[in-house]
Amino acid sequence: MGLWRAAKRLFHQATIGDQRYRFLFQPGPADEVVAIDCETTGLDVARDDIITIAAVKIRGDRILASERFQAILRPDARMEAEAIKVHHVFEREVEEKGRLIYKVLPELLHFIGARPLVGYYLDFDIAMLDKYVLPFIGIELPNRRIEVSSLYDERKYGDAPPGTTVDLSFNAILKDLGIPRLAQHDALNDALMTAMMYVALRDLKARGVRIPRPRSRPSVQPGGA
Repeated sequence: MGLWRAAKRLFHQATIGDQRYRFLFQPGPADEVVAIDCETTGLDVARDDIITIAAVKIRGDRILASERFQAILRPDARMEAEAIKVHHVFEREVEEKGRLIYKVLPELLHFIGARPLVGYYLDFDIAMLDKYVLPFIGIELPNRRIEVSSLYDERKYGDAPPGTTVDLSFNAILKDLGIPRLAQHDALNDALMTAMMYVALRDLKARGVRIPRPRSRPSVQPGGA
């Protein structure tokens, strides 16, 4: 954890508004993390809202698929046609099954607890959640963050020479790690695939194994034989 995040965590611990959520600062279960994913109405944190949230617990190298959290939310922002095409969550479904975010947050926070959070471009998901968590309990989520694209970058490109083309896309990570591609833009499926990425990358690092890169072709010098 960086110095800035560590200082921010101490500040939040001292200023938390709702004392019932002090458990977020207690030591979590040993060797447990939570893979989390949010699907949203768009990519503007200030303007858009969360449609669905899913989270899955991981203990060591085991994904506890039976210990998961799922929720459909009723967003304030109107769902655009493009968002519906991507997430396949229709306005009628949201109206019938969607719950208000402030009804869901207590369940989500108790599910997560103090465990580190794992995600793919996790900062965006956390920023979307913090938009609601901050006014709800008086602080932002204090949990340590583990970014799978950074873990992948280190295993594949950590020793790469300058000028190497870097691909940190979700599909590239799935392909290199041999993880089955579930239907994407579904919060639970994305959380499960992210969990599988984390477990695989953690294992590679523990064994000191790097992900191979295609060999670059040697350049042909002018006038060479």
